[in-house]
Parts: sequence; C-alpha cells; structure tokens
Amino acid sequence: MALGFFKSIVQKFTGKPVDWDDLEETLIRGDLGVPLTLEIIKTLRERGAEVTAEDVVEVTRAAILAILPRASAPIRPLAMHPKAILVVGVNGTGKTTSTAKLAHYFKTNRHSVMLAAADTFRAAAIEQLGIWSERLGVEMVRGQYNGDPAALCYDAWMAADKKDIEFLICDTSGRLHNRANLMGELGKINRILSRHDPDAPHEKLLVIDATTGSNAVLQAKEFHAAVGLTGLIVTKLDGSGKGGVLVAIQKELGIPTRFIGTGESVEAFEAFDAQRFVERVL
Repeated sequence: MALGFFKSIVQKFTGKPVDWDDLEETLIRGDLGVPLTLEIIKTLRERGAEVTAEDVVEVTRAAILAILPRASAPIRPLAMHPKAILVVGVNGTGKTTSTAKLAHYFKTNRHSVMLAAADTFRAAAIEQLGIWSERLGVEMVRGQYNGDPAALCYDAWMAADKKDIEFLICDTSGRLHNRANLMGELGKINRILSRHDPDAPHEKLLVIDATTGSNAVLQAKEFHAAVGLTGLIVTKLDGSGKGGVLVAIQKELGIPTRFIGTGESVEAFEAFDAQRFVERVL
C-alpha cells in the first residue's frame, strides 16, 4: 500500500465498470480487514449510479479517516515518578530498534530517558540495546542473561526514580502471541511494576511489522488480552508494508497507532498523524 494503494485502485478500475468481487479482494489485500471492506462496498453500492475509480478512492479515504484518530495522543511525563513504558511484540518486528528510536524521540524533545534491557533471554538483544544506549547517550539497566525480566524492570524503575528520569522504556523479549506461558510473563512484569505505581506500566506499546498483514490483528488481540495495550508502533512503512493493518486494528480493537517507523535510521520515526498517513503512505 506504500505510496500506491489508491493509485493502484485508480489504475485498476478507471474506464470500466467496477467489478465488486475484484474490488473486495483489492481492499482485503490492502489489509484493511473484512469489516471495513464490507462497509466501503456497501457505501459505494448505495450510491446507485455507476461507480468510478475516483469514487472508490474517495469513499475509502473517508472511511479510513473516520476510523483513525486525527493525531496520536502525546506521551507526556508524570509529575513525580518515571513513566514506565513496555515495548512488546513478536520476534522480528523491529522491537529493540523501535525501543531505541522511541528513546531518541523523547530525548530530541528534551526529556530524560532510561532503557531497561528486559529481553533477558537473548544475549544479542541486550548487546544491541547496549549499543543503542551508548550511541544515544542514555543510561541502560541490564541484568544477567536468563534473569527475571520482571525483577529487572522493578529495579530499573527504582533507578530511574532515584535519578528523576522522566521515561523508563522496557524492551521486553520477543514472544509468540499464541504461547500462553510467554504472554503470562508479560502479565508478571505488569504486576511487579504496579507495586511502584498502581498505574504502571503507564504505556504498553505493541510493535507490529506493516508487512505482516492480517496476522498482525491476531497478534494485537493476544497482546491486548495479556497486558491491555495502549498503542501501536508500526514499522516498515517505507517498504512493502501496506499499512492498512493499523486501520483494521483500530476498527476491530480500538488500539490507536502512536508512532510509525519509516526507515532504518533512528530519525525515521515519528508520532502518528492520520491525515499525513493517508496522504503519504496510502
């Protein structure tokens, strides 16, 4: 869908009657999800007159903008204690890199940040986050390999609180969304952090890969059930990532996209804006 979804609709349906089955397949292939696809087709059919490619684009664009919040809710620091942010997701979505990008985003906006290497089951993840912490100039709390990630997050919060750090970002282990024991571990981190502050962790952000397609909706459902997600970080919107899945997740689960990654550099990361997303990515 990147820079081509609406263009492809125009090319496909210009100068000929819209084939409804073909249109349905096109919208679903764009990862918009079945419920939204059926709504768009229903709206178009109700127009009565012959539907053009421009009509399809107009209705689809309006339907997407009606679902997505106009702008992502900003993540602001707390008055007295660190704001704890859990970054979760399956392996391979760019979770650790997104954690670093989020830290850079806060630091660029003049906030203090501490990282917690809570992916204790992969030595490479600890090392990767350590490299990022040095590059970004932010402190990182690390524990022993195969250590208890919940205990690490607990200790990291105390360290951040002692140093008046505004944001504590915990990079958790990548886990399959259908593994109950691994998902239960996230619940343990939730419970342990809430001993410091009943509202902690204050943000729980799921990193999804835009190229994953409809499977990302299943991931979001399981992670939401485990920890109560407050938002998404959507990666790989610069390549073959279609992007429509974030619309499907918003519609089906009510989970907003908070940030998007549009490249490999640490600067290729921004707060989500619906209008800009539709104009630039779709």
